[in-house]
Amino acid sequence: MRIAIGSDHRGVAARRRLIGLLERIGNEVIDCGSDGEQAVDYPDIAADVARRVSDATVDRGILLCCTGVGMSIAANKLPGVRAATCHDEVTAEMSRRHNDLNVLCLSAELLGPELQDKIIRTWLSTPFEGGRHARRVAKIAALETACTDGKASPSHAGS
Repeated sequence: MRIAIGSDHRGVAARRRLIGLLERIGNEVIDCGSDGEQAVDYPDIAADVARRVSDATVDRGILLCCTGVGMSIAANKLPGVRAATCHDEVTAEMSRRHNDLNVLCLSAELLGPELQDKIIRTWLSTPFEGGRHARRVAKIAALETACTDGKASPSHAGS
C-alpha cells in the first residue's frame, strides 16, 4: 500500500517512528513533513497529504498533530477524503468497516507509541464492509459534490 504521512511540529517524533513501522510491515511511505520543532500550520500539512489521497497518488494518508482533530478538519475539505481522529482500536476498525476512512488522524501527544501502533495496524488491516455502508459513504460523497456545485440546501427536518 502507498501511504502519505504528515505531521505538524508536535508530531515529528511520532511520525518518524511510525514511518519505520509502516515500512517494516510492507508499505511504501511518502513523508510529507514537517521536519523540525519550529511551529508550522497544520492545515498546510493536512492539505498536502489529503491532496495525494484525493488525486489517488496514494492509497491512504496518516496525519498527526497534538490531538488529531485539527488535521481531520482540514483534510476533510478535499474531495473524496474521509478523515477522522481515532483514539483506540475500536474506532480505527469501525472507521474502516463502516466509513471506508482513507485518512487516519492521530494524536501525537495523547496516545502512547504502543497504542498508536495498534491503531495503525488495525486501520490498515480492516476492510470496508460495503453493503449498506457503501450506500452511506456514497451519500457523503453526494453531499460533497452538492456543496462544491453550489446546490446544497440545508435540511430542516422537524421545522
